[in-house]
Amino acid sequence: MDDKAYLQDLIAQGEHRQQDFKYKVQDAYKLAISVSAFANTAGGRLLIGVRDDGTIAGVSSEEEIYMMHKAAYECCSPESDISFKTCHADGRTVVMATIPPATTRPVCAIAPDGSQTAYIRIKDENVVASPVFVEMWKQEQRDENMMPYTDTESRLMEMMRLNPHEPLHVISKIAHIKRFLVIKVLARLIRYDLVYWEYDGDEFLFSLR
Repeated sequence: MDDKAYLQDLIAQGEHRQQDFKYKVQDAYKLAISVSAFANTAGGRLLIGVRDDGTIAGVSSEEEIYMMHKAAYECCSPESDISFKTCHADGRTVVMATIPPATTRPVCAIAPDGSQTAYIRIKDENVVASPVFVEMWKQEQRDENMMPYTDTESRLMEMMRLNPHEPLHVISKIAHIKRFLVIKVLARLIRYDLVYWEYDGDEFLFSLR
């Protein structure tokens, strides 16, 4: 399959959980947000030089690759792996940047002010990760395999049984458990497949299985 047919096949898929279009790159931090989201989820690719409507605009490959390197290695913590492929169609160049799933999460995008934020990919959006996910990843890195069952876990699970599909702040309020403890417990419960989450377009909702 030649480059043009290959690109057309990818573009026909549209933007989704593992693919995003970028018309051009001018801001390494904004690119780092996409890198963070893909790395923290299931990996993905950026097609740079493609408009949101799927039109191939083309780019200067050297500049785009430089900016993507900067995004992955200078504007992400920890650094994210990234690889590149250039494709050509109708005299235009598209850079395909591929980001694999991170082996160490969270990968955070570093803002110009130095603040760090982790993102995940939901459908075709980059979304700020819930603090529950960040705690879950940290527990995985610490290799925490024990699941304590105290009064805190018992109260929280009973509250969630009676009140499904609630956001973090509501769970904390109704259960009368401090937010930082709710985050730790929810992270463990998700890891043990006892709780699942949904995103309603505005916030994350948690429910017992």
